[in-house]
Amino acid sequence: MSTHVLPAGFAQRVRAFYALTKPRVVSLILLTAVIGMLLATPGMVPPGLLLAATLGIALVAGAAAAINCLVERKIDALMRRTRWRPLARGELGTRETLVFAGLLGGAGLWMLAYYVNELTMWLTLATFVGYAVIYTLLLKPVTPQNIVIGGASGAMPPVLGWAAVTGEVSTEAMLLFLIIFAWTPPHFWSLALYRTEDYARAGVPMLPVTHGAHYTRLQVLLYTLILFAVSLLPYVVQMSGLAYLLAALALGGVFIGYALRIYFAYSDTVAQRTFRYSIAYLAFLFTALLVDHYL
Repeated sequence: MSTHVLPAGFAQRVRAFYALTKPRVVSLILLTAVIGMLLATPGMVPPGLLLAATLGIALVAGAAAAINCLVERKIDALMRRTRWRPLARGELGTRETLVFAGLLGGAGLWMLAYYVNELTMWLTLATFVGYAVIYTLLLKPVTPQNIVIGGASGAMPPVLGWAAVTGEVSTEAMLLFLIIFAWTPPHFWSLALYRTEDYARAGVPMLPVTHGAHYTRLQVLLYTLILFAVSLLPYVVQMSGLAYLLAALALGGVFIGYALRIYFAYSDTVAQRTFRYSIAYLAFLFTALLVDHYL
């Protein structure tokens, strides 16, 4: 019996293209987008619509990630956190990355326009431009507020999901947007605190580079308090019930605990744990919204 094995070079290039899409980041995007879809209706989302919207958003998000990797390839090569990326290592070229991103993004936008609705397609295109162009090209290299302003594009996935099901953007969808928007600064600045040397070496004006560690630690604490308040709004407007409220209080309380430690007893280990917890926090908070929705 003969077995067919992919050539090592081909398999390596497939892995390289896959890595360009930042699959771990996209997985969190898709989680919030899918939950946005499910929250948008009291019943079930038609399976075909759910699949088309999820795949379309995933393809466009992957394309945006590839453009981000292309633009930042020289910066990535200087940073320990990112120097393993395919473009930073020279495994892929500019032309093939552009073609890959174009095919991926084009297919995703077509799928959203044809199988979902035009509003979702246009919102997703705007999100792509916001991340790949406005944040990556215009904001990140010039202002320490890049995360705050650019966070708008990162907060869009649940809005895209909501629009995919309802064909509109409601107040409830904007509350989901606001939660992620408030979550983004403490999430990224906790990372930047223990990667300050990397960002300084790469010439990226992240907040701890331009304003120092103490100021950044204060901002992490303040934004975490803002996030805690914002996370309670779905209960306040009766979008969710007691189960979500209890989850939001517990999850937010832990997050505040981490932020207090960052401010009063900083260490790189605390910042790393805060960054990791922030990812779990968002996933669990949105899951709690979903569970509450079906109770």
